[in-house]
Amino acid sequence: MGSFRPLALAAALIIASVAGLAPAAAESYRVRYDASLFGLPIGRAVLESRFEGQGFAIAGRFASAGIARIFDRTDGTVTVNGWLGPDASRPHAYTLAYESGEEEKKTAIRFENDRVTATENRPEPKKRGDDWVPVEREHLAGVADPLSALLLPARDASEVCRRRIRVYDGEMRTDLVLEPAGDRNGFRDATVTCRARFVPVSGYRKDRSSIQYLRDRSRIFVGFGPVEGRNLYSPVEATIATKIGTVHIKARRI
Repeated sequence: MGSFRPLALAAALIIASVAGLAPAAAESYRVRYDASLFGLPIGRAVLESRFEGQGFAIAGRFASAGIARIFDRTDGTVTVNGWLGPDASRPHAYTLAYESGEEEKKTAIRFENDRVTATENRPEPKKRGDDWVPVEREHLAGVADPLSALLLPARDASEVCRRRIRVYDGEMRTDLVLEPAGDRNGFRDATVTCRARFVPVSGYRKDRSSIQYLRDRSRIFVGFGPVEGRNLYSPVEATIATKIGTVHIKARRI
């Protein structure tokens, strides 16, 4: 999964945060997300979410699927809890654990308000080369984890696509810049569709071709829908153009 990290992060920003499909009252529910390439399944995730007042908690399992599982057998779990601020989600604790082939990895991030206070990666990252862009202290303010980053507080749909989302996954720091897509690439179940621009900030290799493609050439579209009873929007469908084809991600309630 290490070589797949940039695309995995972009996908996680989208599929893992579709969890905002909850009603206003406290309630547990489950949503399944399917990712496909050329119409063939490559990944799936099932998340159980709970909203109560301004607090939220999300837990789920994910895995590679279909032909992708032949080449990259990945299985993992992810959890996050936090609260919903007036303009962004504020995570408190985020944990990701997965097995990919013979590798086992775990990432745990602690936040206070919108600042990272601790990061733990097991095993510890290997020594970086001269082309590595290090994460600086100032990069860890005003950020959210990939799971909660796209739970977007907004009074109406016109506010959804005009923002910069700052994301930290325990190693890589990126921005996702949303702008209105108009009628381009609209999704049937979405209230509004945004075009997303992937901007690497730190925690990556400068010469990484997958990073360069996502930054310079990828076309990313995310369709959002309102969360019932809340001034909150979350993704319901997305497409990510990659070097080998366009990944399509779609959610359905279980």
